[in-house]
Amino acid sequence: MQMRDSINKSYQLARDQYGELGVDTEKALKKLEDVSISLHCWQGDDVGGFETADAELSGGGIQTTGNYPGKARNADELRSDLEKTYSLLPGKHRLNLHAIYLENEGKKVERNEVQPKHFSRWIDWAKENTAGLDFNPSFFSHPLAGDGFTIASNNKKIREFWIEHGKATREIAAAMGKAMGTPCVNNVWIPDGFKDTPIDRKAPRERLTDSLNKIFEEKFDKNYLLDSVESKLFGIGSESYVVGSHEYYLGYAIRNDVLLCLDAGHFHPTESIADKIPSVLQYLDEILLHVSRGVRWDSDHVVTLSDDLHAIANEIVRGNFLNRVHIGLDFFDASINRIAAWVTGTRNMQKALLSVLLEPTEKLRKIENDEDYTKRLALLEELKTFPSGAVWDYFCYTQNVPVGIAWLDEVKKYENEILSKRV
Repeated sequence: MQMRDSINKSYQLARDQYGELGVDTEKALKKLEDVSISLHCWQGDDVGGFETADAELSGGGIQTTGNYPGKARNADELRSDLEKTYSLLPGKHRLNLHAIYLENEGKKVERNEVQPKHFSRWIDWAKENTAGLDFNPSFFSHPLAGDGFTIASNNKKIREFWIEHGKATREIAAAMGKAMGTPCVNNVWIPDGFKDTPIDRKAPRERLTDSLNKIFEEKFDKNYLLDSVESKLFGIGSESYVVGSHEYYLGYAIRNDVLLCLDAGHFHPTESIADKIPSVLQYLDEILLHVSRGVRWDSDHVVTLSDDLHAIANEIVRGNFLNRVHIGLDFFDASINRIAAWVTGTRNMQKALLSVLLEPTEKLRKIENDEDYTKRLALLEELKTFPSGAVWDYFCYTQNVPVGIAWLDEVKKYENEILSKRV
């Protein structure tokens, strides 16, 4: 009772303070409630997947570090961990699956032979627990990705194998979208590139174009499937040249009417993706956003409430792009409790969005159009100390999820009762 009264009192004070600027906090919270963030399944098991009983992440420009106890060892454990995570988040959110998270009843299924039936249990579970499903082909951790090339390989057999995999995942994603009643974003990222300086930068991109055209050849209803392509600046084993660069995929997305994925960790360490959002949306109907935190390089750290995250939220909300940007998370940290990583990253993304939803954007826009840049700066600085935290706490309380750091107690309890027993 005392906590409820304190939360309500703080919220009323915050509501009145924002109201003086013409901001309706109830409308802001309703908009935030409608935002579904796609949680990435691979945070729960360090990108191991379930192709085999002893699956481990290897090769293809990806690496996870840490050995915190309790990672999910099978799909049931991963679903249990996700359920706990969702219970600690306000709003209803999506799940992003990789192809290596299939359930095959212990039988070996090659990646070019994956089918919707291998994800039927995920779909049934998602109907009860999520707002939708997203998907990804898995062009890594496989013998045919061992040399760092997949659909841009100069080996025709390797290239054809991965093309077949890409086609198969689109079938699965379309089935997911149809079953869930909301479009499934199927995102293509490949590790293809050279460790050292190549002679021919042109031919691999020609092969990539041909492969993508073949993968996307079949047309699906966009109510079920949205195709996306994702670039990278460099990675492990592709430090000098990545076939799927930002410029390449931007051109491909515009010409071929597919979504462009902007990953916050896939650009220069000092480069923000915020300004890219309104730029590319001049030419694309929708984009996919992978929210991560690169430290020194694309190291996929847990998302913190940083200036970079605020800048991303600024562009999404101020540009009225919430219905055109598909927000997903993409990090994997095995050095801390994995559920805590999910909760921290998702809540921070929501907090960043809320801070902008509580902004008097139209007032600020008018001030800018009137060329009163002094007032624009002064008001933006004042807003930094406005009580958005009180509004966030009220949102969590009304959504029946833990307020403040109380969610960590729930995670620790789950760790003691469930995670600690996993060997």
